[in-house]
Amino acid sequence: MILILLTTFGAVFVAEIVRDKLLYTTGVLTARYRTMPIMLGMAVAFMAKMGVAVLVGEAVSKLPRPLVATITAISFLGVALALWRKSDRPHEAKDKHRASKAAAVSFAAIFLSEWGDVGQVTAAALTAKYHRPFVVWLGAVGAMVTKGALAAFLGGGIRRWIRDRVAPEVVRYLAVILLLVLGVLSVLEILFEKN
Repeated sequence: MILILLTTFGAVFVAEIVRDKLLYTTGVLTARYRTMPIMLGMAVAFMAKMGVAVLVGEAVSKLPRPLVATITAISFLGVALALWRKSDRPHEAKDKHRASKAAAVSFAAIFLSEWGDVGQVTAAALTAKYHRPFVVWLGAVGAMVTKGALAAFLGGGIRRWIRDRVAPEVVRYLAVILLLVLGVLSVLEILFEKN
């Protein structure tokens, strides 16, 4: 079972690192919000997405591309809108609310985008091969959280660096623009990807 776990971790991690826009999305979110709430939302989203991949196998990869593109576009647009509406003024009393909002935004950005991606397909294929869904799920979630943690901590470091150097409204505008660009690129990749 350890071999299956490590095989799944390695396969999903490598598959997800190549050309993955969610790395950048997580980095953008942690440049705007605190790292730990982003990590929490991200981990729950990855658990759910990999659970679906393991349960329904390759059917996830056969979802209609226009449906996947629409869900992805709505997800990125929603996160960009949430960032656009976020106040630039710090509110110490709202710290708990901001943490839960950051976790929810992170969950939505990850859970609602890139269905049927290479990580899910890899997890589905490994489940079909090994017939150990729980072990494959653990390995896949571990790989996804590791990938996300790298992006989140890099984004958190950037957030601390720019906090003292860049006006908050500039950070907000740039984050919104980057999310919209990543959303458009994700939709185009989904619609025009060759089978």
